[in-house]
Parts: sequence; structure tokens; C-alpha cells
Amino acid sequence: MEKKESRKEKLEMRLNRELPFRVSGIGVAVGVFFWLIGILGAIYLDNRVSEGWAAAFFLLFLLIGLFFLYAIQVARQWEKAVVLRFGRFIGLRGPGLFFILPLVDQVSTWIDHRVMVTPFNAEKTLTRDTVPVDVDAVLFWVVWDAEKAALEVENYKTAIAWAAQTALREVIGQKPLSDILVGRAKMDAELQQIIDERTTPWGITVQSVEIRDIVIPQELEDAMSRQAQAERERQARVILGESEKQIADSFAQASQAYINNPTALHLRAMNMLFEGLKEKGALVIVPSSAVDTMNLGGLSGVVSLAQQQTEQKS
Repeated sequence: MEKKESRKEKLEMRLNRELPFRVSGIGVAVGVFFWLIGILGAIYLDNRVSEGWAAAFFLLFLLIGLFFLYAIQVARQWEKAVVLRFGRFIGLRGPGLFFILPLVDQVSTWIDHRVMVTPFNAEKTLTRDTVPVDVDAVLFWVVWDAEKAALEVENYKTAIAWAAQTALREVIGQKPLSDILVGRAKMDAELQQIIDERTTPWGITVQSVEIRDIVIPQELEDAMSRQAQAERERQARVILGESEKQIADSFAQASQAYINNPTALHLRAMNMLFEGLKEKGALVIVPSSAVDTMNLGGLSGVVSLAQQQTEQKS
């Protein structure tokens, strides 16, 4: 497993390296132009001068073509070329067309000034409460000083990736699992500050850090799910109890209207019986105490009337 990861890292490092040497299309066109002049001129001089002079003429234009092939360079709009002369830094070139002296000058690095995106992660990293987690994040950064990015660090893309990964591991180790799961925004801000402090000497600034995913062990995830379910059940029971309390208070307030008004209580009882007997086959059981208290003995006519209405509907 470690061998596979090391191979993957080496491959990423190779892909992240910019090729310092480039051949521009303009340089190729100019070089081919001089080579054609040399070939045609050598053919023309073949029968007019000695072979040595014809070969010298061809060799001269061949060298001129090679000179312009390497001397003419083009940097794209978002690039800066770091130029060294005999190994010493002489300046930045680009964007656009510029010239160098072959064998004297060298374009060591092409610096990209666009916003770059670097994904990074921390696998099996222990939190402060010793819980292993896997965290995936994305880093957005930009080079603001091409000279520092080229001269202060060997490979700035690889360096910022490693700096981001080590900072992520440090932040995870300082926080409990609950803070990591809940406080993603705060964790993003802390990571941005830590990584930016490390990369500022390299001429690189960090624009933002965003955590994409946090993976915890399956056993812990199941336990947290059961805990959340139990908490929801507790809240549901509390809400149900509060509802029962409010209903009891409402009934208590409504009963105040019937204390000194037996006629209203009698009408309410009749309404309740009538509503209960509207459905076909309905059976209403009334306690004997309620019959005496609410004077329900005189409601037989109402009951028989309700039964006749249900029979007619059927």
C-alpha cells in the first residue's frame, strides 16, 4: 500500500513540473525560413562555387535558423518566464513575445498567475479525542510574486500541497470530533490562515480552503445515528407532553363557561351525542353519573330521531 502511494506521489510531482524549455511557433517558422534559404542557396551555389563554400553557406543559415528557433519565446497571457543568464537571475519576461540568447540565457521556470486548485487529504488522522477520521479538502491559491516562487522554493506546487496536508493534520489533532463535524467554516478559516503564513515567503497567497468530506468509522457513525434517533424520540415525547398540557389548559378554560350555565352544558351534551350517532352503526356509551349530572334522561327523543335519520340515509 505504501509503495502504491509513493508511486502515485512521484507521478503527481512529475506532472506538476513545468517544462522550462519551449519552442514557440514563431521561432519554428523563422528557423524553417532560414533553413530553406540555406538549402536553396546551397543548391544554387553548387555548380558556381566550390563545395566547401556551398557547405559553409548552408551551415551558416542552419545556425541562424537554430538561433532564432531557441531565441524567440512566447509567454501566454497568464504566465511569467523566469530568465537566468549564466545561472544568475536577470528578470521576468512575458506575457507575449520576448527574446533570449541561446546557450547564455535559460528559461528556468514558467510561472502560472491564474488561481490554482490543489486537492489534499488527511487519512486516518486522530482527533483530540482519539477518533480516526478521513478528511478531504480543496485549496485555492495564486502566485503573486513569480520571482519568489521560482527562487525561494524548488517546486512551489508540490510544496504548497505538502504544506496544506500537514496543516490539515495539525488542525485535526487539535480539535475534538464534534467541533470538526459542526465547525467546518471555522476550520476552513484556520487552515487558510496557517497555510497562508507558510506560503507567503514563497510569493504565494491562499484565497480559500474548503473541506469537501469528513469520513468517520462506520461503528461510530452507527452509534451517532442511534444517539440522534434517541434524541429525536425524547424531543417528540417532550412535545407530546407539552401538547397534552396545553389541551388540558384549554379544557380547563372552556369548563369555566359551563359552571354557572347548566343550559349550555345540556346543549353541549346533546350536540356530542348527536355527532356520535350520525355515523351508521355508531354506539355511544354514557356513564350513569353523566345521565344524572347533565340531565341526559330527556334526550331519548333526540337519540331516536338520530337513529331514524341514519336508517333513512341507508
